[in-house]
Amino acid sequence: MSVRLAIDIGGTFTDATLIDEETGKVSIAKVLSTPFDPSVGFMAATERILSDSGVRASDVRFVVHGTTVATNALLERKGEPTCLAITRGFGDALTIGYQ
Repeated sequence: MSVRLAIDIGGTFTDATLIDEETGKVSIAKVLSTPFDPSVGFMAATERILSDSGVRASDVRFVVHGTTVATNALLERKGEPTCLAITRGFGDALTIGYQ
């Protein structure tokens, strides 16, 4: 068996998706995020989806991770005031920063 695992850590939930490369079967799981330590939510989601789908950790061949935590903080204007200094030639960083 060969599966791919995707984990997305959000502000409220951490979502996991598991795709069996041989059959195309997709499994999903959701756990509460853990803002004090996002790795706890990451591992909880991983353990939940592997357990629910009956897949062994050794069958996972590829892991991809994403997060919306920083984007949410920007959109909600939460967090500490920050300064961004950009040198000549990297002005696109400002455009990218505004998403």
